[in-house]
Amino acid sequence: MRILDKYILKELMGPFFFGIAAFSSIFIASSMLYKLTQYMTKYGASIESLFQLFLYSLPEVINYTFPMSMLLASLLAMGRLSASSEITAMKSGGISFARIAAPVLVVGFVVSLFSVVWAEKVVPASKVAYTHILNYEIKHDTKPRSQEHVVIKSLSGDNLSRLTYARSFDEETGMMKDITIEEFEHGELSRIQKAKTAEWRDGAWFMQDGSVFTVTSDGINQSLHFIEQVLPITVTPKEITLDQKEPDEMTLNELQEYIHILEAQYLPTNKYWMEIYMRFSIPMASFFFALVGVPLGLQPQRASSSIGLGISIIVIFVYYAIMTLTSGLGRGGALPPLLAAIIPNALCLIAGIWLMRKKSQ
Repeated sequence: MRILDKYILKELMGPFFFGIAAFSSIFIASSMLYKLTQYMTKYGASIESLFQLFLYSLPEVINYTFPMSMLLASLLAMGRLSASSEITAMKSGGISFARIAAPVLVVGFVVSLFSVVWAEKVVPASKVAYTHILNYEIKHDTKPRSQEHVVIKSLSGDNLSRLTYARSFDEETGMMKDITIEEFEHGELSRIQKAKTAEWRDGAWFMQDGSVFTVTSDGINQSLHFIEQVLPITVTPKEITLDQKEPDEMTLNELQEYIHILEAQYLPTNKYWMEIYMRFSIPMASFFFALVGVPLGLQPQRASSSIGLGISIIVIFVYYAIMTLTSGLGRGGALPPLLAAIIPNALCLIAGIWLMRKKSQ
């Protein structure tokens, strides 16, 4: 690595980690502390439970701060180099603006890749743990629930052996309706069972009025119709309730499985596709923010750090306002989910390329 790259990276990393701490603090102070205080006064939550909630909420907060911090870091780093005329000296030495910007863009891309992994491996698990502590340890919410689009997975080792879907489920009555069961052998779909209802009694689920279909290489063939038979799962109604997840609590594989089930039932899936695309769109914003931040950071004034902070707040506000609008349209079906997820980053890309070309001239 050249001395120039090391020098620019040194200028970049300090503001980047400062941005993570600063923006995380803003998130915590603006909403999280209020919620924690409310849980303490309303539900009598213990300090231990509140501390656990605080820890489990941090991964999602940090994931949102990666792009913000990358923007702030690129603005402040390039602003300081510009204010002390070091950018001018580099150009005088024959170094192009694109070469000067390259280390910042590489760091932005690396942060984006890390954020994608973080959003997949850390955030969903922390959200599940947060929800469990909030509902069952703090709120003591143990009342029976009714849910729609329930999915139950059965594993054989690490492989999926059975996927059970119910259009509706009522824990109190122990009833499921419109059940579809897909059974797998060696990773291939081998049998499908459908039933109008299933009832929990005597420690087992009993399906009524259903059919069994075998799946072969020639297609799907109906094999038999039954009046009643035992559903091949052993989970209790309470366990089903505990096992259900919101879209932001699912991994990408779980989201894809859920979408596959809903599509087979001809149900809308925009919300879940939007969640998948946002798992990539938000992390990739770190790279596009770096692309915008580098040319915007070139300020001749020595007060460029305050200017950089102000510019970063404006850019962040505009970006997340557009993202909120387009993601809402995508979830509601007014826009294709992929397009809705791409628009904010596409606008950043266009603005970044235009600014980079302008500053390179």
